[in-house]
Amino acid sequence: MKRDLVLVRHGDDPPDDRVVTFAVENGFNPLIRKPFKGDVLGEPWPELAGTVIYGGPFNVFDEHLHPFLQDEARWIRACMDRGLPILGICQGAQQIARLLGAKVGPVPEGLHEFGYYPISATDQGRDFLPDTLHMVQAHFHTFDIPEGAVHLAASPLYPNQAFRVGDRVYGLQFHPEVTIEGFRRWQGRPWAAYGQPGAQTREEQDRLMMQHDAAQADWFYAFLRRLFGTGQPQERT
Repeated sequence: MKRDLVLVRHGDDPPDDRVVTFAVENGFNPLIRKPFKGDVLGEPWPELAGTVIYGGPFNVFDEHLHPFLQDEARWIRACMDRGLPILGICQGAQQIARLLGAKVGPVPEGLHEFGYYPISATDQGRDFLPDTLHMVQAHFHTFDIPEGAVHLAASPLYPNQAFRVGDRVYGLQFHPEVTIEGFRRWQGRPWAAYGQPGAQTREEQDRLMMQHDAAQADWFYAFLRRLFGTGQPQERT
């Protein structure tokens, strides 16, 4: 049974996000790979159940500065060609969009989303997101919807929040994988966008995370089950 999930990371945060939790609790084998540190992704193998491409600080159009992005693009294409489930989050979604020929980059207004923002479904995304939910955001770049993809969700500041390619490839601009503990770490990072246009204050973030984190988690775990299914349960000793 296919049990390996390759998690392509672009930073050194602890592996305590909801993708890892989902993988462990559902019998998958989460394999963390960091091409930015020299890890080689190779080719998909028979036991591979899918892959998640995480967010990160790298401009996806700077392949000349970060050659590992080319290896990640090759990996995404190889997984797509084999019909494997793929989830791209923030930078990962932008990488999928760029691979498929869509424009990616900052918006002219310089708007940031940093905090918990309401995400609503498009007319075509009702099955993807039945209700408006507040989701974690930390970005100031966006993507156009790739040709042939389905536009699934939008926020008031950034209209392109999610897309689907076929039935098994998803790109999300938002970060439902981030727990309260994970977002607390982000709040203390030097890159935290406080004071930038569109960014929430820390007080607003703290209030919204208490109100909306549980609903975000419930939605995301259900989404992951639909996308990746369930791996073979691990033996207990």
